[in-house]
Amino acid sequence: MSTQQRFTQALLSAEQTFPAGLFCHPDAESRFAVYRNNVFSSLTSALADSYPVVAQLVGAEFFAFMARVFIQTFPPCSPVLVNYGNAFADFIDTFSPAASLPYLADMARLERLRVEAYHAADFPGVGFEALSRFLEYPEQLHSLHLKLHPGTGVLCSSRAVFSLWAAHQGQGELAEVDPNHAEHLLVLRDALNVEVLLLSKACALFIQALQGGAGFGDAVCAALEEDNAFDAGPALALLIQKNLIIHAGLSEAS
Repeated sequence: MSTQQRFTQALLSAEQTFPAGLFCHPDAESRFAVYRNNVFSSLTSALADSYPVVAQLVGAEFFAFMARVFIQTFPPCSPVLVNYGNAFADFIDTFSPAASLPYLADMARLERLRVEAYHAADFPGVGFEALSRFLEYPEQLHSLHLKLHPGTGVLCSSRAVFSLWAAHQGQGELAEVDPNHAEHLLVLRDALNVEVLLLSKACALFIQALQGGAGFGDAVCAALEEDNAFDAGPALALLIQKNLIIHAGLSEAS
C-alpha cells in the first residue's frame, strides 16, 4: 500500500492511527485529527448545501451522522464539491437508521435533480413555430423525436415528496401533508430559477419516455397506458413554454 493510500485510509476512519511515512512537527497525531475533522466537516457541509430539506427532515445531529457514514463509504473522487453526493439517495435507501422516513431517499433524489438542473448547460429552446411543421402532419407524429434540455428531471415517487419539499419552502403546512400520497414532479431551470412542478403520473411518464429516447407516438402510448384520457397537448405546451425542447426531428424510418 502506498503512502497516499495509507493516508486516505486513515483520513476516512477515526479508528485508524496516524499513517506511517508522513513527517510533521511534534504532536502529529493531534494535527492529523484536526485535518481529518476539517475534511469531514467540509464534505458534510457540501452535502447539507445540496440536500437542505433532507437535513431539515432529520435534524443536524442525525444528518451529520448519516453524512459521516456516507463519506466513509463514498469518498469524493473529484475536487468539485458541487458534484459530490450523486449516490446519496441510493445510500439512504439502504441506511437502516433512516428506515422510519421512507420518503427521505426520494427527497434526496428531488434535491439532486435541483442541483443538476441549476448547473446544466444552457441550450436554446425550440419554439412552437419550429415544431408546427411536424405537428401539422399527424402521420409524422409517431416518428417525431424530441430532445429535452439536459437540466430536465422527472421524479415519480410513491411518497408526497413535492408537498413535503414545498412545505419546507413555506408553501403549505407540513402537518397537513400525508407523506404516503404518491406524487410525480418535473424539475427544470427557467433562466436562473430552478422550478419544481407537480405533474399527473401520465404526464410524468410521457416526459420520461421522451427523455429515454422514445418517439412522440411511443411516449403518448406510455402515458395512455396509465391514463386513457391523457391529452398530449397540454404536456407538449408545457415543454414548449418552459423551453425544454432543444431539438426536434423525424427518425430515419420516416
